[in-house]
Amino acid sequence: MRDELLFLLKKDAWYKGEVKLSSGKTSNFYIDVRRVSLSSQGIYLISHLMWELIKDDGISAIGGPTLGADPIVAGVCMVSHVQKKPLNAFLIRKTPKAHGRQQLIEGKELKAGDRVAIVDDVATSGSSLIKSIEVLSKERIQIIKALTVIDREEGAEENLAKLNCPLISLFKKSDFFD
Repeated sequence: MRDELLFLLKKDAWYKGEVKLSSGKTSNFYIDVRRVSLSSQGIYLISHLMWELIKDDGISAIGGPTLGADPIVAGVCMVSHVQKKPLNAFLIRKTPKAHGRQQLIEGKELKAGDRVAIVDDVATSGSSLIKSIEVLSKERIQIIKALTVIDREEGAEENLAKLNCPLISLFKKSDFFD
C-alpha cells in the first residue's frame, strides 16, 4: 500500500515550480496531497496506512485542522468502523463559526481527558498542527500523536516534539527525491 500511495503522490500531487506555502515560506516544489486524498484510491490507501499507526493507541477520536485533515479524518474513521474499533471525528476551524453554536471544534463533542490523534495532509513547520494542539489543550484533551501524509522536513517534527507530541509521517520530502 505504501509503494502504491507514493506512486500516486508522485504522479498526481507533485508540482515543480515556485509556490508560497501556508507557513509563509517559498518553495521550489509543492505536493498537493488533496489531489490524492480526494480520490477514492488515494483516500483508501491513506486511511488504511494511518489506521495502522493509531489502531493500538487507545484513542477515542481523530481530527485536525480543516481543510487538509478533512478527507483523512473521514477515511480513518470509516476504516476504524470496519475494523470494529470505531473512532469519533473532529475538525478544527481556523476561526469560530459566525453562526449557530460558534464552535472552533466541529464534530463529536470531546471532553476533558479524551485521548486523540491529530492529522494533517502536509507538515512544514507544523504551525497548523501546533494551533490544533493549542485549541485542544485548552479543553484539556490529550493529544497522543500527530500524523501527516508528508513531512517536508522543515521543522515540524522538532516543533511538535517541543510540545511533547510525536509527529509520524507516511512520507518525508526525501522520499520524493530519489
